[in-house]
Amino acid sequence: MSILSVYHVSSPELPNKVLTHLEDIASTLAEQGVVFERLPAITPVSAGATHEEVVAAYREPVSQLMNERGLVSSAVISVDERHPQKAELRAGFLDEHRHEANEVRFFVAGRGLCSFHVGDYVYTVLCEKNDLISIPAGTCQWFDIGEQPRVVVVRLFDTPDGQHAKMTEATIAGQFPNLDD
Repeated sequence: MSILSVYHVSSPELPNKVLTHLEDIASTLAEQGVVFERLPAITPVSAGATHEEVVAAYREPVSQLMNERGLVSSAVISVDERHPQKAELRAGFLDEHRHEANEVRFFVAGRGLCSFHVGDYVYTVLCEKNDLISIPAGTCQWFDIGEQPRVVVVRLFDTPDGQHAKMTEATIAGQFPNLDD
């Protein structure tokens, strides 16, 4: 089940709002320019599948998304608990950063925690298989795959080098709950 928690930056231990209904999550995130929707992830893939396996399994829906939304590049996050560098991969996503490109994340297996810092609020979205989240360029964000990850996410961008992040140097991400909390 997808869950949106909204926190004021002054109270990272207690969310102001917790939402579990798709319509409520989507409308709350839309106020911040983030689009949340569902897209069936029908072809089974396992966390830890190779980039090539994921791309082959989701070629048609990914091509359709890219054509409809003007997206030009992709990357795959596919990690399971056996990955030898899971801790390093996780650490690479945990600091607040932003992308100069619009980003779409399509969760095709497992789960991950997407967090956004907008003004005085932090929005954390537990995303699972079938969730599609579109993040506007410039949005301060971080992502948690957990200590024992099991996730496959297809990431799509509207620029060729969109996956390159710019770190904000802020320490706010470490103040909020992570996927394992």
